[in-house]
Amino acid sequence: MRKVAVVGTGHTDFAAESPKTEIEMFCEAATEAMAECETGPEKIQALYCGNVFGDFAEGQGMIQSYIANELGMHNIPATRFEGACASATLAIRDAFMWVASGFYDIVLVGGTEKATAMGTPLATRTFAMGTDAKYEFAAGLTFPGFFALLTHLYAHTYGVSMERLREQMSLVSVQSHFYGTKNPHAQFKHKEITVDQVSNGFMVASPLRLLDCCPFSDGAAALVLASEDAAKKLTAKPVYITGSGQASSPRLSAQAPYLPRLRAREISAKQAYDMAGIGPADIDICELHDCFSIASIIAAENLGFAENGTAGQLWEKGKTKINGKIPINISGGLKAKGHPIGATGASQACEIVRQLRGDLADSGRQVDRAKTGLVDTLGGDGIIANLVLQAGW
Repeated sequence: MRKVAVVGTGHTDFAAESPKTEIEMFCEAATEAMAECETGPEKIQALYCGNVFGDFAEGQGMIQSYIANELGMHNIPATRFEGACASATLAIRDAFMWVASGFYDIVLVGGTEKATAMGTPLATRTFAMGTDAKYEFAAGLTFPGFFALLTHLYAHTYGVSMERLREQMSLVSVQSHFYGTKNPHAQFKHKEITVDQVSNGFMVASPLRLLDCCPFSDGAAALVLASEDAAKKLTAKPVYITGSGQASSPRLSAQAPYLPRLRAREISAKQAYDMAGIGPADIDICELHDCFSIASIIAAENLGFAENGTAGQLWEKGKTKINGKIPINISGGLKAKGHPIGATGASQACEIVRQLRGDLADSGRQVDRAKTGLVDTLGGDGIIANLVLQAGW
């Protein structure tokens, strides 16, 4: 396989009630990504787009072909990916493989979503379509309920008191909001919070409170991928995708032998690590899927950053901060940056690329000497995708 680099990145603001359409937001991010590497639409050979709810939010299917047309990429192959929250990461993984295979040299990939257009009741219902419709949703389970159950199971399985776990979860949210205030694209860029505010907030699904939960968001992100030879002509700082992994799971109830571990994440992460020839200790920065505060703790263990039942201590000891052992979600994560479901994975990848290029010093969130980063995206209760990215200069 050929080496594949990210040569351009683009990112819209993440917000509620954006006046722009999903197509317009993707085009905004894509235009930025192409301008960053001085690549025109005539050089793009294929387009890959993560999008989940365009048909519900805007009554708009076939979003990918209209994006290509609006960008002036007439008649190129354009493909939409749907894997719940992991949609854009799946799109990146697929785009990577097409370039690595030698079939294309330069492609555009990203994601876009307008989740807040649906309003909370419909958004909650449609998000639940990422669970099993016949048994799980029929039992009244939505994602806050799932992760609330995982929180109780985690405390029971690993002998962590709910009081201590509750404190650790609050620290996760507090850290995310702190870094979110430094991210100009973040949905909550003006909102720092305290442990007391998280721990004593409105109860959503016991023991998860409002500030344990990520928001619905609108936004888009995009990347230009290129073969190694093409990349040398487009950027002085290529960031290579050196590892990728993907695995799937059955409905949550069928995962009982492993829970609260998510076995699919462990498999996917190992695939990405092995492909890159590295291990968890080699990761300098990670963007992981923190849809809920407990999800961060579980993910950190699945990814190999801590033993099972101990990841909360990473936040207690400050090891996940910008100068810590394993900086996590220095973008603000889904919790504070926002979660436009079809765009989330592309946003995570953009953040890692910009960290590895050293672009974020002016915002006060540059991880010193970061050379290797990990993207972790969870789609529903059944799809995990991971990417390892490494600086190439």
